[in-house]
Amino acid sequence: MFLESFLQNLLNALQWGSFYALIALGYTMVYGVLLLINFAHGDIFMVGAYIGFFIATLLLGQYAGSSPSLSPVLVFAITVVVTMVLTSGVGVAIERIAYRPLRRKGASRLYVVITALMCGLILENGNLALLGASRRNFPEMLSKTAYNIGGINFTNVKIMVIMTTIAVFILLETIVRKTRLGMAMRAISYDRMAVPLMGIPVDTVIVFTFILGSSMAALAGVLFATAYPVLEPYMGALVGWKAFIAAVLGGIGEIRGAFVGGFLLGFIEIFVAALFPSTLRDLIAFSILLVFLSIKPTGIFGVSRATKI
Repeated sequence: MFLESFLQNLLNALQWGSFYALIALGYTMVYGVLLLINFAHGDIFMVGAYIGFFIATLLLGQYAGSSPSLSPVLVFAITVVVTMVLTSGVGVAIERIAYRPLRRKGASRLYVVITALMCGLILENGNLALLGASRRNFPEMLSKTAYNIGGINFTNVKIMVIMTTIAVFILLETIVRKTRLGMAMRAISYDRMAVPLMGIPVDTVIVFTFILGSSMAALAGVLFATAYPVLEPYMGALVGWKAFIAAVLGGIGEIRGAFVGGFLLGFIEIFVAALFPSTLRDLIAFSILLVFLSIKPTGIFGVSRATKI
């Protein structure tokens, strides 16, 4: 009985941690290149979920009044791809309009952080003004199939979320470690002033980083809405903050850290909720994380950097 309960909570933690890990990957990629904490990233996750909602609804024919002619799996695949493309456009627009002018003027990091918070508030309240505060039900594109193996219950959607997160992590690690763009990203994070002298287009690399990060947030938004099909304008606020904490826990700036930190935060939350009242989940989980970070402030994979003056 104990083993069944443990494995069930472990599987739930893997799914919940997958959402944190996908969003944390976007945080850590932007920070790794620009040393910028993009606090609007959680709201880009929300925007991705809403874009996925409208694309899926359109493809399923609910607005047109016609019967859907595409298979649900194909609708889901098209929704994911188009949502990632459009949401990456939102991320690039934020970088071009809000962050790039500050970067070129050499603005203080404090101003950049305030701008990032402002961009998040604009996305939240813009959604609220355009679409209203009422919640929306995300259309069911994939029929959920429940399985029971050894007393452990899970669905095909849960397995898909976990496997997708692992595949995305491997893909990003390959891009960053094995490609020329990945080498350029690492070079900018190491010495941004010297990189232009070597002929590397800094702005192009930064835009590519925002495309990747925003795409991960969009993917997380569609997967989250598929598993928990309720959308509301502030859905990205708390999840985004927790994903940022997961990135810091793993060592912000490290892709491995975002991946491990997201799953670790998911494990802590699920197992705390299993052992204690659910109202104490965030209190106990964040207290554990606070103790851990007080012992190792750089996170699991993070290293302290020395700055020459």
